[in-house]
Amino acid sequence: MPKDAVVIVRYGPYSAVGLPVEYHRFRLEGLQAVLARDGHKVILEKIEDWNVVELMVNEEIIFHCNIKDLEFGKSLSAAPKQHFSSWRYLNFE
Repeated sequence: MPKDAVVIVRYGPYSAVGLPVEYHRFRLEGLQAVLARDGHKVILEKIEDWNVVELMVNEEIIFHCNIKDLEFGKSLSAAPKQHFSSWRYLNFE
């Protein structure tokens, strides 16, 4: 990923622990922390697609998955490569 990139994290509503379907950010906190630690500017953007999270850099979606697949406190390095459309951009550890 380009150094100091602007990363748009697009996320949709989902149901968490029996709560109604809403735009929860719980599962995005670790992702935001990793991106910020690496010097990237993070912008959160709500989308209407349920259960979706996407990372967009330079107008290209470089990562997408079901938001429920993100685990609390884990980085993206554990995510299966099929979720990445542009694996070369990412260097999470």
